[in-house]
Amino acid sequence: MMDNLLYFILLALLAEVLGTVGGFGSSLFFVPIAGFFLDFHSVLGVTAVFHLASNITKIAMFKKGFDKVMIIKMGIPAVLFVIAGAFLTKYIDSKLLEISLAIFLIALSSFLIIFRNFKIEPTSFNAISGGITSGFVAGLLGTGGAIRGLVLAAFNMRMEVFIVTSAIIDLAIDASRGVIYFVNGYVHKDDLYLIPILLVVGIIGTFIGKKILEKISETQFKFIVLGLILVTGMVTLVKFLFFS
Repeated sequence: MMDNLLYFILLALLAEVLGTVGGFGSSLFFVPIAGFFLDFHSVLGVTAVFHLASNITKIAMFKKGFDKVMIIKMGIPAVLFVIAGAFLTKYIDSKLLEISLAIFLIALSSFLIIFRNFKIEPTSFNAISGGITSGFVAGLLGTGGAIRGLVLAAFNMRMEVFIVTSAIIDLAIDASRGVIYFVNGYVHKDDLYLIPILLVVGIIGTFIGKKILEKISETQFKFIVLGLILVTGMVTLVKFLFFS
């Protein structure tokens, strides 16, 4: 790991920038990247701690309001089901879930890019279902931000509100699953030196991402969200097929 530390840091920084621009958090990109350097359970432990700091930074930098209703509708079921997902990581084959998520992300994001006028209905049922699904997947695979991002995008929030609302929900998710991962023994002493490094990476990456967002329109923003989800699905699929 030490020999590849610089590459790891640079890729983690890229993940943070992309996660900020996409509005659904860095774990969507960080988990596949970290998987090239650490075992799956270590990735879960490190990601939860890294993401806590990342989301706190986003909330501090994008403090222009948030959607309280969406936080309740998505956040509460997400927290309940992330605990269930994190608990099950010891008993379910994560490889099967990883390939399923990759295929799902590729198919759904491709469909929404091709059929740009298609929209997920902004209903309470979809918000709650999105919270349940994103929380459960986050607990199992370390990232559910893409699912949450797709649902939040249906409610046509302003860019800043989208990012802060997503970050607050994600913060609750990370705090909950972090406890379960710690109990499961996924936070290893040998990896603790990465945490302060990733804290700094999170702050710098969020700042760079914020500057990028100041230069693009909301229409571009929504298209970038879908494009980043598609790319991440493809990267996850390639990793599963050739590096597992």
